[in-house]
Amino acid sequence: GAGTDGSGSIQPPAGLSGPSARARAFRGARQAGIVEHPQPYAAFVAFTLPAGTERDALRRLLTVWTDDIERLTSGRGTLTDLEGELAAVTARLTVTVGVGRRAVTVAGKTPPEWVAPLPAYAMDRLEARWGEADLILQICADSPTTVAHAQRRLITSVEPLADVRWVQRGFREPFEGPGLPMRNLFGQVDGTVKPTLDGADDEVLFVGEAGPQWLREGSAMVVRRIAMSMDTWDKVDRAGRENAIGRRLDTGGPVTGGGIDAPLDLTRTDDLGFTVVDQAAHVRRAHPVTPHERFLRRPYSYDDAPEGSAVSNSGLIFVAYCADPVRQFVPVQARLAELDLLNIWTVPIGSAVFAALPGARDGEILGQALLS
Repeated sequence: GAGTDGSGSIQPPAGLSGPSARARAFRGARQAGIVEHPQPYAAFVAFTLPAGTERDALRRLLTVWTDDIERLTSGRGTLTDLEGELAAVTARLTVTVGVGRRAVTVAGKTPPEWVAPLPAYAMDRLEARWGEADLILQICADSPTTVAHAQRRLITSVEPLADVRWVQRGFREPFEGPGLPMRNLFGQVDGTVKPTLDGADDEVLFVGEAGPQWLREGSAMVVRRIAMSMDTWDKVDRAGRENAIGRRLDTGGPVTGGGIDAPLDLTRTDDLGFTVVDQAAHVRRAHPVTPHERFLRRPYSYDDAPEGSAVSNSGLIFVAYCADPVRQFVPVQARLAELDLLNIWTVPIGSAVFAALPGARDGEILGQALLS
């Protein structure tokens, strides 16, 4: 269990101490929580700015969050923290801050065209309660207690500068790793197709010289809440499930053969001349048509209390990062809306787009260039 180091300060348990338990250093050109391997627990907290908010108030808010996040990710309580002991176990905590269209305008800058609601899609049944907002925090860690503590401190520290708009809590497989990929609640291996994260695909993930100066090294952050009809999915046999997805349920590999990382063979046909990957299979519709139709999928499942007479309330918090969602994300989403077998069992009920800010270098606050 936790103990002390002789000075009275709380030390985390041995299994959660050491470099592996620490998040990437807070300071840097880019924020943590994008290319790092997703932690198993997450909370997405969206905020609205009160009417009449001016740039100085937004600066105060981001100044507070910068200090809070730096403290929390280094294992220290925030300045107003009455439960500082809960910060001792950092559990690879990352907090990623994004801004919506109104926050950019309040800061006196012109938002990129993509910091706006996605186009309306026929499959959407969007609920206002999961809609656009002015700010967002993506809080991820290996411990749900660490997430809950950070969430509480980051909300209370900016009262009354911002009001909570919505909170979405998600989870992934805690033992996820080689041989045990992330699966959503349909049992489907999720988030397998993604850009390389070693720097070779940075132009796909991060805003470069073509974007606004205040957002260089930042990223677009799309958050879609997708309800999954578990009750009707339960009635589909394995062959039907694999046909709808285009991947084998056991290995996550494509139905055309090979393991989880094997390329899709979209032209392969069976003995009757039909394509092995159904023309409406999810993987076919989501497959990039052009090289730039790539983005980083960072999904989390949710399983909340049922509402009304429903038996379940489950789904996916689909999070995508890219440099320009209008160019990269929207074409793929349009194909899925037009034809995708998974639309029989899934319904998007929430959608919001944010600009994930660049990182804070030494001496800077998050949003330094935005507020300059």
